[in-house]
Amino acid sequence: AASDYWLKDGFRRFLIQDTFSGVTIQRNRSDQQDPLQPVKDVLAEGYSIIFFPEGTRNLNDDIELLEFKSGLYHLSQQFPHVEVVPVWISNLKRVMPKGAFIPLPLLSTVIFGEPLVLDQFSDKQQFLQHAQQQLLKLKEAENQ
Repeated sequence: AASDYWLKDGFRRFLIQDTFSGVTIQRNRSDQQDPLQPVKDVLAEGYSIIFFPEGTRNLNDDIELLEFKSGLYHLSQQFPHVEVVPVWISNLKRVMPKGAFIPLPLLSTVIFGEPLVLDQFSDKQQFLQHAQQQLLKLKEAENQ
């Protein structure tokens, strides 16, 4: 979750930290800062995370998925014992519209895929493309 959005005021801070147990990431950072360090700290403590590899919410109805950022690959490299499970969440744009604090009570479907195995891929781009393809397969499975 973006620090500049979620830490803007006390109510948002309460929601992300105390209600959702969220980890915030600095979007605007210096070159020396590792934006994934808060996520790495949580994983090192043995917690699970929910990670959106696009780096933002896709608000474009004409594009199914935005290009994945490399963070998913780097976390998979540094934490090979942590399973990376692709999950498709239908209707997310309506359930949690951009700017909303609390999810709306609308129907949504969550579909879990098989864990991704980093060792099967020779480079970052192949891994990220495979991860993206797996998510799109889950979306297709929803429509069947």
